[in-house]
Amino acid sequence: MTTSGADSVQDIRFAHSADGVGIAYAVHGSGPPLLIDACWLSHLQFDWQSPVWRHYLVELGRVATVIRYDERGHGLSDRGVKDHSLEARVADLEAVADDAGFERFALLAMAQGGPVAIDYAARHPERLTRLVFYNSNAGQHAQATEEELELYAAFEALIRVGWARPTSEFRRVFSSMMIPGGTEEQMSWLDDLQRMAVDAETAVLARSQRQVIDSSPRLPELHLPTLVINSRGDQMNDFKHARQLASTIPGARLVALESDNHIVLADEPAWPVFLREVTDFLGPDRSAAPPVPDDLTSVLSPRELDILRLAAQGHDNDAIAAELVLSVRTVERHLQNAYAKLGLQGRTARTAAVARLLAGA
Repeated sequence: MTTSGADSVQDIRFAHSADGVGIAYAVHGSGPPLLIDACWLSHLQFDWQSPVWRHYLVELGRVATVIRYDERGHGLSDRGVKDHSLEARVADLEAVADDAGFERFALLAMAQGGPVAIDYAARHPERLTRLVFYNSNAGQHAQATEEELELYAAFEALIRVGWARPTSEFRRVFSSMMIPGGTEEQMSWLDDLQRMAVDAETAVLARSQRQVIDSSPRLPELHLPTLVINSRGDQMNDFKHARQLASTIPGARLVALESDNHIVLADEPAWPVFLREVTDFLGPDRSAAPPVPDDLTSVLSPRELDILRLAAQGHDNDAIAAELVLSVRTVERHLQNAYAKLGLQGRTARTAAVARLLAGA
């Protein structure tokens, strides 16, 4: 499945976790791989044109090959899932990382993705080049105050009562806490995302299972470059969690964003700070990429390489489309994109592209 946007195209694929649950993930952009362990409110297709998320996708896709996925039970991933334990969620991340096919990559953990990223990094340090935490934590509920626990209980009641309602009064409570500086358009979009991303029963079940997770004991095990970036006034993830991450992970660096938004918006001063910090932090991965003439993986997207490999095996476009469960038109577009990136054109482009691939094999 392919989704087009104003600045890029994303490929939507499916991996299967250890228990067989289908996890939807998307790939777009170019550059060194950056896998995003995103927050629970996500929908790969709906986010693509989002007035809240779109600037993240566009800008990060210009400096990295971005891989992001919908959590189990959410978005385009399999619904009706009962197991939202840490073990299951780590297995989901493992499945996406393996299916995407990158040997090593940077990992960016957003919001509730923190504990999953921590456990994955502790188990598979050889797979990661670096680690970023954005408005995230090691286990938010494990260190909650009595007042915070009361707030969590109130949230659960709001979800049970108002999540599925056609009007957004109850969901607006969450939206106003996530983006208190948002416009009405952005708030309304986030209201709609909540109902579209997950049903009320799954939202309550997943939240209850996340509340018992605490990956903080594993923080000292993480020995890789780490950036912790957090909004000072974040109402969904208190800044104290960022301080804990940065002070416990060896060598980690903390960047405070002057924002009250859990999702920093495109028109606020904190956004260029976030983008610059993440871009600079990923810089060594770009520098380490092999020269373009020697390695097609630095030029072509994973999907373009998949298609070119099948072309090298003698498959025509119909056969490639059937093999990868794509439309023929999508295959043709990926090939044209590959030819353009390689500076090829005309009737010999396919032959020349395949020759470049085989020469590097």
